[in-house]
Amino acid sequence: MGKYSTSPQWADITPLPTNEGGPNPLAAIAYSDEYAETMSYLRACMAADEASPRVLDLTEDLIDMNPAHYTVWLYRAKVLIKVSEERGDLLGGLKGELEWLNEIALSHQKNYQIWHHRNMLVDKIKEVGGEGAVDVRAEQEFVERMFGLDAKNYHVWSYRQWLVKRFNLWDESKFGELEFTERMLKKDVRNNSAWNHRWYVINGNPSGGGVEQDEGVRDREVAFAKKAIEKAPQNCSPWNYLRGVVRKSGVGLGSLKGFAEQYANLEIEVEGGVRSSHALDLLADILGEEEGEGGKVKAGPARILSSCQVSI
Repeated sequence: MGKYSTSPQWADITPLPTNEGGPNPLAAIAYSDEYAETMSYLRACMAADEASPRVLDLTEDLIDMNPAHYTVWLYRAKVLIKVSEERGDLLGGLKGELEWLNEIALSHQKNYQIWHHRNMLVDKIKEVGGEGAVDVRAEQEFVERMFGLDAKNYHVWSYRQWLVKRFNLWDESKFGELEFTERMLKKDVRNNSAWNHRWYVINGNPSGGGVEQDEGVRDREVAFAKKAIEKAPQNCSPWNYLRGVVRKSGVGLGSLKGFAEQYANLEIEVEGGVRSSHALDLLADILGEEEGEGGKVKAGPARILSSCQVSI
């Protein structure tokens, strides 16, 4: 006998077992008895459109067993809102759910449904209580805590970008998003997700700005990328970032020729002349642009570019 079938609290519910194709299904899914029973009670509640505290407890049990069950999360959200409204404290119910969700997220780092649920909660908190009802700083801090467990978690980075856009966290002097990326890159300069977020914060503001419109920002970001390259010349992330900055600002790749030559000396054929294959790629593109524009490319560098094999 299971937990729900023996509980007086659930005596009024007739469970609905899963239908896998009749009494002798070809390939029945091997659910545990506990999970199968719990799901059968949720199906019955959903069929009756029940929204009650006991259904919240039921969904919590199911999430503990299978945190990736999208339908359970969706129904929990619906029930949470209705129960909280009936209690006369929708805002409190939403905030309490957010605190509960923190622990779930920390235990199940790769789960996408958790972050979809979080989006819904934060959006609803803002809708009910206004923008000031959302503790944005606490959200930023929690996300950074998640990155302490996995600094390249795609779902968490997506949520961080959503947070920036949803609450207009573009102003560095107020919200510290660039400083956050610097902390992340200080820990791992090869974290492409952190580079991508930095680009988004600088250039994603729908109101404008960024490297395309602000020369000071462009120069700062060029210097930032070059400094990162000095630490790890064979790291592709800052090279790609550097390319993006100059292209978007309209300066052109040719402005990086002297810098790239510091890491790929094409004038001499000696071991160690090329310290970064990414610098070599950049020089190839620069020389190709020069040739395409009718410029005269020196034979030596062109020959080396076409024939050298780099092993770094």
